[in-house]
Amino acid sequence: MTGMTNDDGPRTTGTGADTRTLFPVADGDLARLRARLSGAAEDLGLLDVAYRTLDTPVGPLLLAATERGLVRVAFESEGFDAALETLAERVGPRVLEAPRRLDTVARELEEYFAGGRHVFDVPLDFALSSGFRREVQRRLPHIDYGRTRSYKQVAELVGNPRAVRAVGTACATNPLPVVVPCHRVLRTDGGLGGYIGGLDAKRTLLDLEAAA
Repeated sequence: MTGMTNDDGPRTTGTGADTRTLFPVADGDLARLRARLSGAAEDLGLLDVAYRTLDTPVGPLLLAATERGLVRVAFESEGFDAALETLAERVGPRVLEAPRRLDTVARELEEYFAGGRHVFDVPLDFALSSGFRREVQRRLPHIDYGRTRSYKQVAELVGNPRAVRAVGTACATNPLPVVVPCHRVLRTDGGLGGYIGGLDAKRTLLDLEAAA
């Protein structure tokens, strides 16, 4: 049976009417339902990764956390869907928008962008990194707010002064930008180098910290 229209109602198809037509739900009610479902999933331990988005001066950020801590911060340019797919593949398939788990992270980021926070206190989950990359990324929060280091200096800090290129790769693949401050790592000549969120975002973060 093909789809047909009725002058008195919306379009339906032979395979079944649109559930929104049969059971209309206001957007606000749907949002509350999703919130209840995500809260219940978290309470029952059925949630591998919770996520939410946050508007910031460097554009929207995707925030994702496991029970162990913040596991991903993604820039919009990276593709939020791609980031969520990677989390489902590498961390766990039960990935759900559940803002409650990210409330503290969101608040600390807002304080950071307002210039009132210089150190993040949230627990971190480095499940998306391993080996030397993880070692470098764990070291980056030790670069003080408003200060910078060169890729070479970071290589020396982790005890492998020849691994300058590998440090650059660790920064470029940092799953937790902003919170794990790879933006504070520059080229030896003072050039910005690369950045996962783009050079405009890196410059914005460095200017923000320099002005504090």
